[in-house]
Amino acid sequence: MSSPTRGRERINDIGIEYTDYKGRPSTLCQGCGHNSISSQIIQVAFELNLHPHEIVKLSGIGCSSKSPAYFLGMSHGFNALHGRMPSVGTGALMANHKLRAIGVSGDGDTGSIGMGQFKHLCRRNVRMVYIVENNGVYGLTKGQFSATADEGLRLKYAGTNEFRPIDICQEAIVAGCGFVARSFSGDPTQVRQLLKAALSHRGTAVLDIISPCVAFNNADDSPKGYSWGKEHELPLHGLDYIPIREEIMIDDYAAGEVKPVRLHDGSHILLRKLEADYDPTDRRAAMMRLEDAALAQEFITGLIYFDDSRGNLAEVERLGDVPLAQLSEEKLRPPREKLDEVMSKFL
Repeated sequence: MSSPTRGRERINDIGIEYTDYKGRPSTLCQGCGHNSISSQIIQVAFELNLHPHEIVKLSGIGCSSKSPAYFLGMSHGFNALHGRMPSVGTGALMANHKLRAIGVSGDGDTGSIGMGQFKHLCRRNVRMVYIVENNGVYGLTKGQFSATADEGLRLKYAGTNEFRPIDICQEAIVAGCGFVARSFSGDPTQVRQLLKAALSHRGTAVLDIISPCVAFNNADDSPKGYSWGKEHELPLHGLDYIPIREEIMIDDYAAGEVKPVRLHDGSHILLRKLEADYDPTDRRAAMMRLEDAALAQEFITGLIYFDDSRGNLAEVERLGDVPLAQLSEEKLRPPREKLDEVMSKFL
């Protein structure tokens, strides 16, 4: 995972120091769950030996969308308009499908103004790790309810929420996403393992991470508060990420045992199943489990749905091995005689 230290710095197998994966100091509230998620992204990038210049960070608007400034300071980045990050990311990955994309959004940026773009990103299966830092409140604009706020939630300045919440994981599954997971910013080990697996997925990987807002939505009875999350979290399975060089195959799979789920690049994520009848590859069962959890007010976490059978956008569009951004002008621009031939058809 990492090489011996040089001086006081940790260095990974490709010779990059741990501190080189960091970004700017955070300006978010002290104790904000978003900062914990940023820390896990830094750790994962270091452990997986990722080259920062091969990563593009994307975000929209909101507290969550400030997060990319706090990790991978040597990577590419684009802070888009509110709710428009998916289309910007799609364009970037059409131009260079060799990049690894990490999109950071929020429950408002995705669940409200960006819902349409989010659904189409999942439908097209753009290869992106799409993180929703979900706290059920608009923290940047002083505490209004977001689309994921729980029905009956009471906030000091916003009153009582009368509407049913949008479930990000359900929306992702319905839209065709093949990697859908939920976690809690207060569970760094699980967040880290899910991030590793998501970065190896061939298409869109959605991580809905409950990230308590310490300023406006962190009461003990709030389902998106820190105390409630720690007391009610119900992991569907324990998670370990196993790189391809340590491949593990297990034939049988029963409650309490381990099931390896093979990812597209040959690596695996291991599921230590706690529920005897839960299978993350069953789309219908995944939707039912989310419905049951909502009715029972359970906070389920883990890999909820997995399917790597669909080709991603770059594969469907047959973009080839060389990214469009790296093709020569001769390859990109048709010769004059071809353009004249096309134009002659319209005369």
